[in-house]
Amino acid sequence: MRVLSRLRILVPAVAAALSALAVPSSAQADQAVTSASTTVDVPCAAFTYHPDADWYFPSGTPKGLIWLQHGFARSGGNMADLATHYAAAGYLVFVPSLPSADIFGCTLQNLGNNKPFLNNVATWFSGADDSSGALATSYARAAAKAGRSGTPLPSSLLFSGHSAGGEAVEYVAQRLHSAAPTTFARLKGLVLLDPVKSVIGDNTEASLAGLSATSLRVRTISSPPYLCNSDAAGTTALQEAYPDASFVGVRLTTGSHVDAEGASTDTVGSLGCGTSQAKNVTALQTLAVGWAVDAFSGRTTATYYPGGASYESLVAAGTIETLAGSGD
Repeated sequence: MRVLSRLRILVPAVAAALSALAVPSSAQADQAVTSASTTVDVPCAAFTYHPDADWYFPSGTPKGLIWLQHGFARSGGNMADLATHYAAAGYLVFVPSLPSADIFGCTLQNLGNNKPFLNNVATWFSGADDSSGALATSYARAAAKAGRSGTPLPSSLLFSGHSAGGEAVEYVAQRLHSAAPTTFARLKGLVLLDPVKSVIGDNTEASLAGLSATSLRVRTISSPPYLCNSDAAGTTALQEAYPDASFVGVRLTTGSHVDAEGASTDTVGSLGCGTSQAKNVTALQTLAVGWAVDAFSGRTTATYYPGGASYESLVAAGTIETLAGSGD
């Protein structure tokens, strides 16, 4: 009976916390968002690949551009739910489907040396001002399909990556920092979603070492360590890169690796990594969108961070726990 009483107390507490942090529901978000699918060119070895690219348009003029990258052996379609929430908050969202296997090493994660390929991915953003560039061309085609032509690509950027996509956005951000500082200055932050580091190479560590010397906002929403997130090695690497930080993000205490996919996940994801709980998907989407909005605006909205009433309600309910640097 005591357990039942505790549950009666905790369930309303979780509901209240999530309600206070609420973002639009999928149905509400769908009404405000238009999407279109096309392709985007990217060099690979001596060839040019044309991976699929999904674009999500907000109802009004976009306030910024979010590159949202899926994880290993997944596709852009698996990120549709979160992409819709980002777009409903007012941002143009670009979701390319990058290879997880390729004989030339042009892959999302490092299976040998994918740095040349990711360097080419970085040129999407450093060359975004060129109307004939790969990103602008893909955007123009998608905008025409969506009936949204006439608005230029936003100059402000934010990168958000799930699983191996987390390592990819870290690498590309650092590549811009070292090779395209003007573009890097337009990058407002990274929102990582249970990031996973490659077994081969040091893309994660080297990228975070460079980024930690800048003022770029880097936050993670992670699940507990288990097989699907390589024992949370990507999250641990982030904590080690910012040893003195009192806050680098949160862990969903009962989270699944596919929480970032939300309603866009599939049977393969659920069978392989566990079924997501609605409370965890809602918390992830709310924090990811809230942190993105703050990164673009330069604000720190208390409700999304330690000390904020709604955040602390989620902590008290056991939904999240705060992640700090490894030395904090």
